[in-house]
Order: sequence, then C-alpha cells, then structure tokens
Amino acid sequence: MSNKIKAVIFDMDGVLIDAKDWHYEALNKSLAIFGLVISRHDHLGTFDGLSTAQKLNILSKTHVLPKELHGFVNEMKQQYTMDITHQLCKPVFHHQYALSKLQKSGYKLAVASNSIRNTVKVMMEKSTLIEYLDFYLSNQDVSKGKPDPEIYHTAISKLGLSAKECVIVEDNEIGLKAARASGANVLKVDTIHDVTYDNIKSFIDEVESND
Repeated sequence: MSNKIKAVIFDMDGVLIDAKDWHYEALNKSLAIFGLVISRHDHLGTFDGLSTAQKLNILSKTHVLPKELHGFVNEMKQQYTMDITHQLCKPVFHHQYALSKLQKSGYKLAVASNSIRNTVKVMMEKSTLIEYLDFYLSNQDVSKGKPDPEIYHTAISKLGLSAKECVIVEDNEIGLKAARASGANVLKVDTIHDVTYDNIKSFIDEVESND
C-alpha cells in the first residue's frame, strides 16, 4: 500500500467548532453600527467559509461600506467573536475522543482555518483539542485564504508528507474547493456531529483499500 494515510487536517468552523452562527452574529453586530446587515441567505450562499477580511471586501463592492472602515469593523467583529467564544465554546466529547484516539493510533493532526490566529488558538484551547494537534494554521499564516489551496499546501508540507498521505475534513464549498485543489483525500461532513472517530477511520480505511 504505497499511500498509507499518516495525517488528518481539520477545518475548524463547522467541523470542530460549531461557530458558523457565532461569526455570523458577531459580524452583523459590528455592521449594525453602520446600518448594514447580512441576511442568513447571503451568509450561507456567499459568505460561509470566507475570512472576515474577504467578507468585508465583498461588502465594499456590493454595499456602501467604505474601505476605511474595514479595520474598525474587523476589530469589533473579533471582539464580539471572542465574547461569544468565551460564553459558548466548550469541549465536545466525541471530538476529544476522535482526536485522542487518532493521535494514539499514530496519526499526525493539524487544523487549517480561515479564521485569524487568535480565534483558532482560543477555540482550540476552550474545546481542549489543542493538546492533540501537531500545529494549527490560520488565515494569517498564508497570503491567500480559502478557496485558494495555499493553507492546505502549507499544512501538508509542514507535516512533511505528500498530499496523498493526508485526509482533510471540510464542510463548506469554499473549504472543500481548497481541500480538493490540494490533492489530498477529502472527507466532507455536514455538521460537527459527523466528525467522529468511526467516520474518519472508515474513510481512511476506504482510501487505503482503494489505493
């Protein structure tokens, strides 16, 4: 079996942390100061999976959000995200179990998120998953965020592996696009509840048996 799977790379929001709504609420709260709002429909159709900076660039093209306000809105948004994270981000047993069991089985584990570094760090600490990770990457560790595959190329080379030796767990179109473009094996999940040891292990077995 030439390509034995050696690592699992996780997206964070919607995969390990149920934070999509947190980001949505935090951004809307920041935009509300200027009388702007993103509808849930637009959020799911257009913005889901993008970084805040990418979202603000879209808003400047489609709404009257002057570029000079990006820094301020972004700062407010991160502050609100932290508030919500400290309130709601808690350990999820089936994730702790999955990551600890994968780690014990010898797999390397990493997170590659379109969020900023501080958000990734705090969410991974609050969910107590950080201890199982070899490292985590944020949108500040790359020049292009997802859907560009740069963050996954970076993670794979940091692991010292080939793309075929890695499984990427992703949930939304933007992330899936980045994951597929990296050449790795991609496991698509619908919600954080699908991220279980059994689901990941059976996907790895399937990839290895098709090799």
